[in-house]
Amino acid sequence: MKIVITGSIAFDYLMSFPGVFSEHILPEHLERISLSFLVETMDKRRGGCAPNIAYTLALLGERPLLMASAGQDFGEYRSWLEAAGVDTSLVLQVPDKFTASFFCSTDRNNNQIASFYTGAMANAGELSFRNVRDCGLAILSPNDPGAMVQYADECRTLGIRYIFDPGQQCTSMSGDELKEGLVGATIVICNDYELELLRQKTGLGDADILERSEALIVTRGERGSSVLTSGGQIDVPAVTPHRVVDPTGVGDGFRGGLMKGIALGLPYSTAAQLGSVAATYVLEHLGGQSHAYTWSEFTERYEAQFGALSAVG
Repeated sequence: MKIVITGSIAFDYLMSFPGVFSEHILPEHLERISLSFLVETMDKRRGGCAPNIAYTLALLGERPLLMASAGQDFGEYRSWLEAAGVDTSLVLQVPDKFTASFFCSTDRNNNQIASFYTGAMANAGELSFRNVRDCGLAILSPNDPGAMVQYADECRTLGIRYIFDPGQQCTSMSGDELKEGLVGATIVICNDYELELLRQKTGLGDADILERSEALIVTRGERGSSVLTSGGQIDVPAVTPHRVVDPTGVGDGFRGGLMKGIALGLPYSTAAQLGSVAATYVLEHLGGQSHAYTWSEFTERYEAQFGALSAVG
């Protein structure tokens, strides 16, 4: 199955704050916040939702096709992704812009404060699914909002199964744009906070979303995830990590595992279990692409948590 991954390509600047953010926020002065956090460490990592998802899928034996826009500084990143098993032939490299950048500080309780520079991501609308042949499954992860709406329309028109994953763009997309994305989606996926934003902006409840898509998957951090379909709700537990290093990209890892399960023809709840295992590997490393494993190592960990994995091709 040809799997297409759309979304941001970015460089991540990951910083660690030794305290707790909430201890420095004064509720009585929220109207004029002026804060500076002295961080202990900073790492620059390859990131962005789309490459993070694609990287996990490549580890799981797929060769995903990355369809996204990057800047003039993407050359080394492209080579690295290709070596990891990701097809970057559809990546648009914009010569006069820098690749999008994610600046994130994490406190000792794993709370995060982040900023995102759009850069070349603003050109994502120049790409089109009409130039992709034989796409069996796509994900529309956080990207330029106009491009996300365009891609959803193209997928519906072309009959491409797609996952609508608005993520952080729930804050910047309008209610109408969010509705456009989820209508006809195979799966709508978001975390519990993003789901509340989606409900408020669209006026749609869970049942309304399921009238417009096959499934709604809600990720809940250490409490796992929930798979909602017309047949009911199945809760999937998280996999206990060997250590907790950095939460950046954990949700992208989940999506990579989920899509592998869908590619294998597994039920959505089983696919979400694969997502839980993939997410935990990311949590145990710094950044969204620092982990590595073989398929046998992955399935061994899966079976220790969920039992025998069947119907694997």
